[in-house]
Amino acid sequence: YQLVESGGGLVQLGGSLRLSCVAYGFNLEHYAIGWFRRAPGKEREEVACISDSGRRTEYVDAVKGRFTISRDNVKNTVYLQMNSLKPDDAGVYYCAAALLFCRPESGMDYWGKGTLVTVSA
Repeated sequence: YQLVESGGGLVQLGGSLRLSCVAYGFNLEHYAIGWFRRAPGKEREEVACISDSGRRTEYVDAVKGRFTISRDNVKNTVYLQMNSLKPDDAGVYYCAAALLFCRPESGMDYWGKGTLVTVSA
């Protein structure tokens, strides 16, 4: 089972990026997917999560109104649309899968290797 993130890069302050998380070797249909980030010098934190059905989403307060998590189970892909990016949004973004519903970091079953987001002032 493998998760592969893409879409990271360098973006100007206030800009947008869309991250993708594609699953290989298994069907995401029954998995909740979380996006986590590790900023330089900080611990990894969860920024968003979406349930297996897509009907339930969760966001950390710092990204509410700016980030949107969505999924396309036909494409076996979960997205994170990030708008109005700030310097604090920079870091390595990871997607992770957990069966059925969103869980804390320790409860996630599968992890990608991450994609780097850099925000320039």
